[in-house]
Amino acid sequence: MTASRDPHFSFELFPPRTPPGWAKLPALINELARVKPSFFSVTYGAGGSDQNGTYDTLIKVVEQTGIEAAPHLTCVGSTRANIAALLQQYRDAGVKRIVALRGDLPATAMSSAARGEFRFANELIEFIRDAHGDAFALEVAAYPEIHPQATSPEADFDAFVRKVQAGADGAVTQYFYNADAYFDFAERCDRAGLKVPIVPGIMPIVNTQQLLRFSAACGAEVPRWVRLRLEAFGDDKRAVQDFGLEVVTRLCDTLLKNGAPGVHFYTLNQAEPTLKLWRNLGLPG
Repeated sequence: MTASRDPHFSFELFPPRTPPGWAKLPALINELARVKPSFFSVTYGAGGSDQNGTYDTLIKVVEQTGIEAAPHLTCVGSTRANIAALLQQYRDAGVKRIVALRGDLPATAMSSAARGEFRFANELIEFIRDAHGDAFALEVAAYPEIHPQATSPEADFDAFVRKVQAGADGAVTQYFYNADAYFDFAERCDRAGLKVPIVPGIMPIVNTQQLLRFSAACGAEVPRWVRLRLEAFGDDKRAVQDFGLEVVTRLCDTLLKNGAPGVHFYTLNQAEPTLKLWRNLGLPG
């Protein structure tokens, strides 16, 4: 891979879960928008548990900044009718990009009926393409370190291939801290003839226990040396964040200099950690 000539950068937000979070959202959006990302993505919960919050957050982004916003759309636990209604709502609102995902089942919904009418993300992508053609650019998830529920690396990669073949325009990866995992995945895509851009998803390191908890849940590996250094800092938040900034800056720099088409930042609804990383990388804005 060679360095990308025109990298694109985007930010992920989640719908606030509390009234104080909603009160802080406009300032957060404005602060991140100053550096002019290509787009914001907006998550929602397992089984589509926060659809209204996704829509409200998306509208705030667009109305405040004029920057494109892309809702996450998960299909597990949903019916075709529900997905069709959401797609029409987004199209009517002027949405041009969707992050199409299988999603995680809520822990209480294990029956086949509760799983809904879609089993996998490629089925959602096919449904969107059949209903709306090329009206939406479709981003999908990629897992350089293998999806935690995959039966094997080969099965996981085959699932990704099916999403691309179904009509995905690009992919954003699960966060990682090992650049070799990304490069290996990108090389596998090249060998398989997949031409879509694979954008690394990157999460700033701001809290040791939060990082370890998130990583255990989603299957992201925290390299042993990073974990041990972080744990050695104990409750020294400044030391954790300074070290985390060094680690993630070096990771992003390596990715961008070796062909990554951009970076998607998982902001965790905090502006400053991502903007410190942005400034460290010498990005415009």
